[in-house]
Amino acid sequence: MKYCNQWAPLFLRSRLAIALGMALSTAFAAQDVAVNGKPINTDRIIVKYRADAISSSVLASPNSATAVATLQSERQGRMQAAGSQLGVSVKFVRGTGLGAQVWKLDRARPLTEVAAMASRIAKSDPTVEYAEPDRLLHHMAAAPNDSHWFEQWDLQNTSVGINVLGAWDHSTGTGVNVAVIDTGYRPHADLAANVVGGYDMVNDVVMSNDGDGRDADASDPGDATNEGECGVGEPATHSSWHGTHVAGTIAAIANNGIGVAGIAPGAKIVPMRVLGRCGGYTADIADAMIWASGGEVTGLPHNTHPARVLNLSLGGGGACDVTSQNAIDAARANGAVVVVAAGNETRDVSRSSPANCSGVIAVAAYGKTGTRAYYSNFGNLVDISGPGGDQSTGDSDGTLSILNNGLSAPGADSYAYYQGTSMAAPHVSAVAALMISAKPSLTPDEVESLLKSSAKPFVASCRGCGAGMLDAYAAVQAAIGGTRPPAGSNEVEPNNSMETANEVLAPATMSGTIALALDKDYFKVTVPARHTLVGKLTSPKKADYDLYLYDAEGNQVAKSILGEGRVDVASVKNYTSTSAVYYARVVYESGLTGSTNGMYTLNLSW
Repeated sequence: MKYCNQWAPLFLRSRLAIALGMALSTAFAAQDVAVNGKPINTDRIIVKYRADAISSSVLASPNSATAVATLQSERQGRMQAAGSQLGVSVKFVRGTGLGAQVWKLDRARPLTEVAAMASRIAKSDPTVEYAEPDRLLHHMAAAPNDSHWFEQWDLQNTSVGINVLGAWDHSTGTGVNVAVIDTGYRPHADLAANVVGGYDMVNDVVMSNDGDGRDADASDPGDATNEGECGVGEPATHSSWHGTHVAGTIAAIANNGIGVAGIAPGAKIVPMRVLGRCGGYTADIADAMIWASGGEVTGLPHNTHPARVLNLSLGGGGACDVTSQNAIDAARANGAVVVVAAGNETRDVSRSSPANCSGVIAVAAYGKTGTRAYYSNFGNLVDISGPGGDQSTGDSDGTLSILNNGLSAPGADSYAYYQGTSMAAPHVSAVAALMISAKPSLTPDEVESLLKSSAKPFVASCRGCGAGMLDAYAAVQAAIGGTRPPAGSNEVEPNNSMETANEVLAPATMSGTIALALDKDYFKVTVPARHTLVGKLTSPKKADYDLYLYDAEGNQVAKSILGEGRVDVASVKNYTSTSAVYYARVVYESGLTGSTNGMYTLNLSW
């Protein structure tokens, strides 16, 4: 029988088997020039000419056709002159529903070059309202084809989901290693390709359950125990495969047609086995933090896969000890973000270590309803909350990830719902990986600050739950310097085109202003599968503003133009089996405008 100062995994066991570019071309200097390492090219450019480029009197004259043809010929000449600087020829393709024109280059060029060309066009021709690359978008942000994707409520774009699809427009975690400091891993078909390096740090042979001490094999042999083995009165337990479940949440393979999708499927998992039968020792865990982050540990080889993020879904009672704090400090000095589960004892996190150590991101858990999970620790030391599940209302209200069906020794690959702050923490670790992949220069303190400042407001009262609910899309946007108004806030200018539309996390009510008669405001909404988007526009007194809805291609799908004193309501249903992007446009029709008299509200919901 073994009694020791050790930590255990923090979960409660239960199982069941595109972002468009900015409107002004000069803004592209700060935009992505590659997606998943592949350069972005385009062979088209969009030019919007000012409405007064040709007078209404000319258009009404008998010679209007000749005047328009002459004007278009002049535009062709100016476009060709601009294209010659890139060594390409340019021809007109078509007009758009928003009154712009699409021009085609005879071959694709890098996005940055086309953006520079667009900038020259806009600056040299006073009749141009704006010019920008016609950016070629891809379906990466569409729902992946993993068979259990729609059971992953925690990843969806809902009031309680983290909106991972929005984040994938900018980052999938490529180039970032995440160390899962846990029970090790099983080579699950939905994970194995995303595992690199790792180490078994468990020094005690009995605890390790694999017949040896430390070695380079971080695979999990199982942590099943007999009754009384971990202390008097302790019941027998089956193997948890806890580290495998955690690793799958972070980086399970996406779009492979099976199972689940990880939050950062482009990242790699560095498995660090520190927990075995009855838990794991502080010293082993401390060594794992140092080695995984790229530090040197006596007797161990150099780590050729240093991790930028460390996930510790483990803990125990008491104050933060010196060994743990020193290891955390060393890992942070190596550039690693340290994410720790807050604990499952329904008490103040100040009594749970290492979540109460300095420099960590302590994560509480909420369930499918958005309320704090019944088991989750709380308190002033909690930094943020993530989806951890709450199976008091049903097993499927936990979080779904990969597992193994062996009760003691390893069996076949499987999937299971678990609940716990152990499940919430890897959501945060994975989003940290997305952020670092999008902006590798981020420091641990910057990652923590951005995670907290971009968090969503709680949908229910949640004292001691940190800055808010994890929002993957907003966190990545914050990392790359993007602008997104939080739900229920004011519009952020410029948003006078689809390309600069404010992203709205619906359901939400936005406040906006029509400053001038020519002003127009765009809002972008991702609508879940088979949901109906409903927009309700309330214009100011003595004003008539109208509401239009468009699909992702700019096709008008609904409108409401009821007149002064009426609430405009327009709706569109997403009949597809995947989420879809729609745009709402608020435009001036008549009446007052300005910073005070032009204020309106737009409710977007389903």
